[in-house]
Amino acid sequence: MREESAEQRRPLRSGLTTGSCATACSSAAARLLLSGNTSEHCRITLPRGERVTLTLSDCRQLSERRAYAATIKDAGDDPDVTHGATVFTTVELRELPGISFAAARGVGTITRPGLSLPVGEPAINPVPRQMMRDNLAAVASEYGYRGGFAVAIGVENGEQLAQKTMNPRLGIVGGLSILGTTGIVRPFSCSAYIASIHQGIDVALAAGYRHLAACTGNSSEQTMREHYRLDDTALIEMGDFAGAVFKHLKRVAVPRLTLCGGFGKISKLANGHLDLHSRASTVDLAQLARLARQRGAAQSLAAAVENANTSIEALSLCQQAGIDIATAVCDAALVQARRVVPARTALEVFAVNRLGVIVGHASECRS
Repeated sequence: MREESAEQRRPLRSGLTTGSCATACSSAAARLLLSGNTSEHCRITLPRGERVTLTLSDCRQLSERRAYAATIKDAGDDPDVTHGATVFTTVELRELPGISFAAARGVGTITRPGLSLPVGEPAINPVPRQMMRDNLAAVASEYGYRGGFAVAIGVENGEQLAQKTMNPRLGIVGGLSILGTTGIVRPFSCSAYIASIHQGIDVALAAGYRHLAACTGNSSEQTMREHYRLDDTALIEMGDFAGAVFKHLKRVAVPRLTLCGGFGKISKLANGHLDLHSRASTVDLAQLARLARQRGAAQSLAAAVENANTSIEALSLCQQAGIDIATAVCDAALVQARRVVPARTALEVFAVNRLGVIVGHASECRS
């Protein structure tokens, strides 16, 4: 077995979520209003009880009852589009108890059903909201304050950054979502990405779609868009996280699921891997050689496949010899997917080459 690409292994640094950033900013702004004291740092409590300190890039009073605070998000070594973005809050004191939330510049608004919040709400997820409630309650208790807070959360350049996320497809308009379930970004755990996969499926189902296509990348997505004339809402950008799709289907009913990906990634699924990233799984050229032999490949071709440099070279060798290894890979991938996906979901698998051309297909769907 060979890695498709080299991976440099090194210690990875954790970071903090946008929800943690918003919590620190809202707490700092509230403390400024109640005490008159500014600070360059803010210590908050996360959902699991950890205490962390964030550095503030700004903290100032806007009026007698309004204050502003900002921090620069540090996502650690997680591949996060919001790393380095400025998260800010404006907090206003209210006479009546309670906390209201609003989207400021760069935070989106929910326009489609199927997410964890109703249509019309700012895209500030439930756990970050609770984090802010808990930490603001602690600040209020510290200073004997019995009133409420109006909190507006924003992200500088959030509308532009959101175009690099799945928010537009999910119907989150105007900017980013404020996310986080633990408050901590675990490097390469990609929890936010997995959450967006689940949200994408939920939104599609709420919109009435019964045939979804989960794709590993842009080429496979475009192929499915053209092949089935599917709307963007029905196209789920799963990346390398096939397992995240399969496991969510245990909780929600999807009548038909199409899987589409590059030949190499589908070959990993055929070998039983549910994380298709090169850090977690490799292309098994010996397996491809076995599948080639099952399709009638001569021993010399099977040996060439096993010694190929990449999966694409293995595919090319088989295509030149008239051996349909891509369909064999799709057949095997379908078997592996079926082991996880409930029987209520009809499955099919497509493999594409680097140009997005379909090279293999397996299906248990009637049409």
